[in-house]
Amino acid sequence: MRQLLRPALTLFVLLSVITGLIYPWLLTRAGSALFPDQAQGSLVRHEGKVIGSSLIGQSFTDPGLFWGRPSATAPTPYNPAASSGSNLGPTNPALITAIQGRIDALKAADPSNTLPVPVDLVTASASGLDPHISVAGAYYQVGRVAAARGMSASAVRALVESHQDARQWGFLGEPRVNVLALNLALLASTASPVKAK
Repeated sequence: MRQLLRPALTLFVLLSVITGLIYPWLLTRAGSALFPDQAQGSLVRHEGKVIGSSLIGQSFTDPGLFWGRPSATAPTPYNPAASSGSNLGPTNPALITAIQGRIDALKAADPSNTLPVPVDLVTASASGLDPHISVAGAYYQVGRVAAARGMSASAVRALVESHQDARQWGFLGEPRVNVLALNLALLASTASPVKAK
């Protein structure tokens, strides 16, 4: 029995050290060297302070800022510790009620807007953490943001155009807009005291 137990324990300890200590350490070092920004969480800094990550959405509610995709995380929106969707099916009355409430809120915030409401502005994603909205979702909000900030719609539209991310590698996904980056550009372009919430 001892002859079998000793090599098994030796192999267990050896593999534990290799896969539990050495391998993670090597990957962490390689990641930090090759992709330093991503390895640190893709943090976004403004005026010397970390204000978020380019990979995780934030809750913006001020009419003078662009709003992101709804988040179903609990207990607060965009909670990275509780990444999840609502898990409501397409025929669930609760989902239909939630979507209608979001449509009503968008229309109440900008009653003169006659554009169709983009689907990503009223439905939460599977992760609940999306930092991007569609280009249509950004354009839909141009009138409200321009009016709240006292800017021309064309100036706000130009900011949206300059902050579009193309398809990944030219063919994956759809063009999109990072809401935090767009709002930072918006804040930098005006002297208005509007702040992110």
